[in-house]
Amino acid sequence: MSNAASKKTLIIMVAVFVLPVVLAKLALDNDWFTKGATNKGQLLAPTIDMSALLENAEPKWRLLYVMPSKCDAVCENALFSINQVWLALGKESDRAQAVVITTASSDQTAIAELEDYPFVETLPVTTPTALASSSVYIVDTQNNAMLFYDIKDDRKDAVMESRNMLADMRKLLKLSRIG
Repeated sequence: MSNAASKKTLIIMVAVFVLPVVLAKLALDNDWFTKGATNKGQLLAPTIDMSALLENAEPKWRLLYVMPSKCDAVCENALFSINQVWLALGKESDRAQAVVITTASSDQTAIAELEDYPFVETLPVTTPTALASSSVYIVDTQNNAMLFYDIKDDRKDAVMESRNMLADMRKLLKLSRIG
């Protein structure tokens, strides 16, 4: 084989192996494509540390909702959603918990009606939290609120958001070895 042919072969081999790496690096650096995400909820960046509220709780994945001062359609849909998602987890439900945070200003009538949801636990707190009362949060086993879902006042929209919550919870429980 001639010297020119071997140089040509070497250049082709380098191009075949190096060119894809260089193109991939350029594509990542210049945002030439839409980066994929599989979560359906909105990520909290940075996460919100809930350790002060959940300090003595066992490590579980939690669906967390803050009871507002007046429980409207959004509130009712959120309570319905966290209950249904917890039930839909089936055999994995022992690794998760549906929790409603209540304060002194929370709607007392709605708190009393939580008896209709026997699997939803209440957590009374004395200080208000930084969490919005129009959203449901997923809290990881290290007590960090990491995902949230805006709940709408329309029941159909709330059910669709419940499906998103369920999909994310199933994925998190599948990937997690804790809780």
